[in-house]
Amino acid sequence: MERLSVPPAIESRLRREWIAWFTTVRADGQPQPVPVWFLWEDGWFVIFSQPRTQKLRNIRANPRVSLHLNSDARGSEVVRFDGVAEIVPDGQPATAFPAMIEKYREGIRSLGMTPESFAREYSVQIRVRPTRLMHW
Repeated sequence: MERLSVPPAIESRLRREWIAWFTTVRADGQPQPVPVWFLWEDGWFVIFSQPRTQKLRNIRANPRVSLHLNSDARGSEVVRFDGVAEIVPDGQPATAFPAMIEKYREGIRSLGMTPESFAREYSVQIRVRPTRLMHW
């Protein structure tokens, strides 16, 4: 499948912003948005999760997801991606992604963790292939 075209200004935001709102859908149809740390790599989102979360159950049942960045105070700079998520069986740990560890080093430390303990706790790799981008 062809890689989604992402404007340079949005690519820049994806490299520097810490939080994306990751929306999955529960079995009862209720959307479930949660804030996640992420890495934008080669046109994919890479996210790590603890093993027994609702978002993983949701993805297994329905892999269609959305991610959006926070807008500014006036509701401008909106960025939303729709996509398809996959749980990567035996995926590489977070420590195999140096850019992710560097991006979140301070946050990992504030959780009282090391990169290695973070990778053990958030051991499930999720990859999201964006299929649509909306922005203004």
